[in-house]
Amino acid sequence: MSFLEKIFGNYSEKEIKKIQPIVAKINTFEPALEPLTDDELRAKTEEFKERYKNGETLDDLLPEAYALVREASKRVMGMRHFDTQLIGGVVLHQGRIAEMKTGEGKTLVGTLPAYLNALSGEGVHVVTVNDYLANRDSEWMGQIFKFLGLTVGVVLNGLDNEQRRAAYNCDITYATNNELGFDYLRDNMVVRKENMVQRGLHYAIIDEVDSVLIDEARTPLIISGSGSKSTHLYQVADSLVKGLKKGRILNEEEALNPLMKEELQEEGDFVVDEKAKTVTLTQEGVDRAEKFFNIDNLSDPENMEILHHINNALKANYQMFRDKDYVVQEETVMIVDEFTGRLMPGRRYSDGLHQAIEAKENVEVNRESRTLATITFQNFFNKYVKKSGMTGTAQTEESEFRNIYNMDVVVIPTNVPIKRIDKNDIVYRSEAAKFRAVVKEIEAAHIKGQPVLVGTVTIDKSEELSHLLKKDGIKHQVLNAKFHEKEAEIVSLAGQMNAVTIATNMAGRGTDIKLGDGVKEVGGLKIIGTERHESRRIDNQLRGRSGRQGDPGESRFYISLEDDLMRLFGSERTMKIVDSLGLEEDDPIEHAMLGRAIENAQKKVEGNNFSVRKHLLDYDQVMNDQREIIYGERRRVLFGENLRDSIIKMINDVCEKAVNICAGEIQYPENWDFKSFNEYINPIIPIGMVSVDKDDLEKITKEKFTQDVIEKAQHLYEMKEAEIGDPERMRELERVIMLRVIDQKWMDHIDDMDQMRQGIGLHAFAQRDPLIEYKYVSFDMFNELSQNIQVDTLRGLYHVRIVTEPKREEVQQPMFTNKDDSLGKKPKTRKEEKVGRNDPCPCGSGKKYKQCCGK
Repeated sequence: MSFLEKIFGNYSEKEIKKIQPIVAKINTFEPALEPLTDDELRAKTEEFKERYKNGETLDDLLPEAYALVREASKRVMGMRHFDTQLIGGVVLHQGRIAEMKTGEGKTLVGTLPAYLNALSGEGVHVVTVNDYLANRDSEWMGQIFKFLGLTVGVVLNGLDNEQRRAAYNCDITYATNNELGFDYLRDNMVVRKENMVQRGLHYAIIDEVDSVLIDEARTPLIISGSGSKSTHLYQVADSLVKGLKKGRILNEEEALNPLMKEELQEEGDFVVDEKAKTVTLTQEGVDRAEKFFNIDNLSDPENMEILHHINNALKANYQMFRDKDYVVQEETVMIVDEFTGRLMPGRRYSDGLHQAIEAKENVEVNRESRTLATITFQNFFNKYVKKSGMTGTAQTEESEFRNIYNMDVVVIPTNVPIKRIDKNDIVYRSEAAKFRAVVKEIEAAHIKGQPVLVGTVTIDKSEELSHLLKKDGIKHQVLNAKFHEKEAEIVSLAGQMNAVTIATNMAGRGTDIKLGDGVKEVGGLKIIGTERHESRRIDNQLRGRSGRQGDPGESRFYISLEDDLMRLFGSERTMKIVDSLGLEEDDPIEHAMLGRAIENAQKKVEGNNFSVRKHLLDYDQVMNDQREIIYGERRRVLFGENLRDSIIKMINDVCEKAVNICAGEIQYPENWDFKSFNEYINPIIPIGMVSVDKDDLEKITKEKFTQDVIEKAQHLYEMKEAEIGDPERMRELERVIMLRVIDQKWMDHIDDMDQMRQGIGLHAFAQRDPLIEYKYVSFDMFNELSQNIQVDTLRGLYHVRIVTEPKREEVQQPMFTNKDDSLGKKPKTRKEEKVGRNDPCPCGSGKKYKQCCGK
């Protein structure tokens, strides 16, 4: 705490002082509510709704509504909200983040703002990180809401559209962040409005908000369909990369020596920069790749696909590690969540990286998927009118919450003071010495019956420690991605006498560790961290599993100078001081200076990771703005607006463009290019071959010619309307065709933008800001997209032949993130007579079908 904070108090304390009068007012309602019958309590909900309709705000209703929820909870659950939980509830209603320590009852706190905001009738989404918690909380806390007359739904993986729609139509809906995001994307792919499931994004209460908005921020939600590219190149690139020789990056001293630098640049075929998390070919590696693929220049645009596959193979082989980043189960590569240690079934790395890992592991390489729709959690949750969050650890990322999500963090005091003792870190020279010390510490605790929870950063480290404990005959449980099925059971038993539990990245968040009989007397739950995580927040989550609700406990981290964090980000000065002490390998080092060095290393990484997330958001914001326009246009079409005026405007625009292609700024009609005019307009609007007699050339003007073309095109459209007959049927046809065109062109645009973004970094070599260049190019591409939507919509409308009722079909069935299975669309059957390739084109252009609409 700083000197000024000691005098004036910190930000959270000031905010809580402002909330105290509201809590006092809530408490004044308790005596009046206690004598009421259950039915009288339930009737209060309708009373509140009526008062809201008559002009009272939710802030006006808050004190009495919160008191009502507390009384209902006492009767239904036997749990009364503490004043600290009421403070948390007020913070959440205000659209902020409440940091509440483990065991302080965050789940119960969420019932307060959920009930209050549901009174508006616009729906509340309570967001959890997995289906287990969504289902558990909807059943558990749902009892309070149902008692008060509100409806509760839950959205789980595997539900059909009807079940999802019913859940979203409830007053309060529990769902995971993934399901909410995917349903939003799917709703923007439907072709009938009645197939939509969500009813708007009004208010979200996000549990474990740091996990959802920070840890998952770099992972886009992607609905994908099967691609058509061959997988052979992945295996070829993998065989090249496995034969390359690893080089090294220059340190500063070597870089100053030009002779040494030149020599080292040529050493090895590729270099790995662990800090920047990149793998790049050296010039020698480029030469080998060109020879291997028998090409002259790897950086030529025509060789971009080969370079893309080589880069993915390099990353798969030298940056992605088995049993750390992924596991292989039943010949399938499955991603491991780096923050929870959980497996992520159905998730695939995008942009071909997953296929490169499959080639590396010699399992079946699935076809690369094609992106149909995508959004990041950053942009998705910013669509909510109001959002709030709860977590045990948010303060270290407060600046990111403020800058990106416009949410501040208020630290809620614990109901009972924390008794856990957080001891200083102990540092060892080597990893082996560190693990020997950890085993000794576990053994000492185990002898007296004290339960121990050991946190590891990777799966292989958890298995290494497990092997050492087995050698010493210490019974223990291992919880990592390989044994995730027993997660809740193993975590819930971790507080029993003699329990020893090894957990990777503190999987099991959301499951309380309650102390067994006699555990308090032996010191409570002991937490041992075997390595500092890149983020202080993850370390705090591990510590927070001990000392809930005033229980005793202790925590300590054991660190070695060989740990990734110290090796990559520890200062050289720290390393030199440790070396100068001349200690034996097994001698521990415990010093405040080392604690500061470790914290500084973590701050460096956190700052770097924030920069990466901010950088991604800057790029994604460009796509997000375009997505908003396309989805807005799509909804306008979907919700039945009469499109005839829009179609007529499209006709006018296309005709004017055709005339500009023909005449441009040329003053004399005899010099106009009628051939280009006909070639452009007839495949779109079949007005027939246009030419002007010599006698008419003197009379014609560009304006008159444009007007004639527009009138002819509009007349043809009126003939098409007459052919269809029923005006409603024509309007339906316009909707169907326009939706299909928007979806198809938007998918193409996503692919084009992705490819453009991959190559935009090259602009840095030309001293141009890649982000600014990306914005310029994407603006031009979006204008082209808009024009292509016009052209293809008109082409579809002018050339359509109706035999049966138009059937609305969605472009693709949506799928999970980057999942790559085939979508199995049914073949479309033709009802009309088939046109031969050499027959005259039915559009009336006069060309053969194969040279016109049959291209």
